[in-house]
Amino acid sequence: MFDYKLIEALAAVLQEGGFDRAAKALHLTQSAISQRVKLLEEQTGQILLARTTPPQPTPAGQKLLKHYLQIKRLEDDLRDEIGNQTKGEEAFTTIAVGINADSLATWFLEAILPLLREERFLLDIRVDDQDQTHRMLRDGEVMACVSTQPQPMQGCATTRLGCMRYRAFAAPEFAARWFPNGLIDAEACRRAPIVLFNRKDEVHCKLFQHMLGETPSPLPSHYAPSSEKFVDCIAAGIGYGMLPDQQSQDTLLEGRIVDLAPGHSVPVQLYWHCWNLDAPSLNRLTCHLTREARLRLAQ
Repeated sequence: MFDYKLIEALAAVLQEGGFDRAAKALHLTQSAISQRVKLLEEQTGQILLARTTPPQPTPAGQKLLKHYLQIKRLEDDLRDEIGNQTKGEEAFTTIAVGINADSLATWFLEAILPLLREERFLLDIRVDDQDQTHRMLRDGEVMACVSTQPQPMQGCATTRLGCMRYRAFAAPEFAARWFPNGLIDAEACRRAPIVLFNRKDEVHCKLFQHMLGETPSPLPSHYAPSSEKFVDCIAAGIGYGMLPDQQSQDTLLEGRIVDLAPGHSVPVQLYWHCWNLDAPSLNRLTCHLTREARLRLAQ
């Protein structure tokens, strides 16, 4: 039988990003947190944390973290069901969710706000590329995620949300300078700077493969890891880049950007993955989000 006070200390170190922050969150001393993690490692006979900055879980640590969060989720829901709360002091339910930056900047918050106003939910949003959020769920960092992966992993359920369609855009002056033929071609792409979200961003590669049969190299690249500022960088004329329809429409209508590849787009299918638990709060979140996503994403 695990001592959940020890696992709680491990989870706090990983979630808060360090022993000192974990101590503050649990109202303990840093020494007490260290001792609990060390004792848990002794009991399991395995190293559970890599003492990096911030600390990272080992495979065994990931499994314990995921187990702890699942048990905590079930306990919180059971507490609400049996009414073991002081009247007027109903506790909030925290749900960690992995979201890609473009979804967060466009449709996700609008979709989820009505639920947050009605329910006592606290969202712990973790942002990464849509191809990477699946890893967060696998590693137990989040209870649910928006991902491009269609297949559910073991112990999880999956629902299709819809499609975000990406197109290549540039400011009119930039397009005239770097793409004088009016269309994307390999030689122009090797010279013209492109704006990428981060080094995991590969949506542009799919467009190149579809249009050119190759990804030109080298690609002079700006990196702008902010969805809100990403469109501003393109409209300001420092580079061309891929934008989803939900984010580009207003700027396109204003004439601040032009489509570099009319008739060509990259569809990115999004799926909602969540732990397959009989947890009312997670079920309510899933039902609400999947319903709202279908109204906001291409089907």
